[in-house]
Amino acid sequence: THEKLCRSIARESDSVVVSVGYRLAPEHKYPAAYEDCLNATRHFLQHLEHYGVDPARVTVCGDSAGGNLAAAVSQTLAGRSDLPKLRAQILLYPGLQALDFNLPSYQQNRGVPLLFRERAAFYVLQYLNGSATNLEEVLEGSHIPIDIKLNYQKWVSPD
Repeated sequence: THEKLCRSIARESDSVVVSVGYRLAPEHKYPAAYEDCLNATRHFLQHLEHYGVDPARVTVCGDSAGGNLAAAVSQTLAGRSDLPKLRAQILLYPGLQALDFNLPSYQQNRGVPLLFRERAAFYVLQYLNGSATNLEEVLEGSHIPIDIKLNYQKWVSPD
């Protein structure tokens, strides 16, 4: 579904884009998709000469859940000295936080198609544990202990 977009990004940014067909939830819960993406990217970076790729021109990209995965892979590989550094990460409407579904962006866009607030929370739960039985608690914000909320309020808060 994303081949044309990946080709366009690679062409326009003069970069190599690594696109991975990873295992999907709910059949494959976290960390399956992350491991697929990390393993594929590590393998690619270890064998760049085989693919005729300049190590300075590798970019990872993802949209939606794939944006989350691209960010996680980039963070994991950032401190590695045994692999070439990624040139960039391209994140298109990535799902980056599931601590609070009551932040202003979720409230302002709660009824905007395609990814309604409730649907976003549902997919996060499917990804993490394959079940959305705690959907109401997640939407209320009661899924995060108060000490964690206080610890992260500097970064994840309406302010």
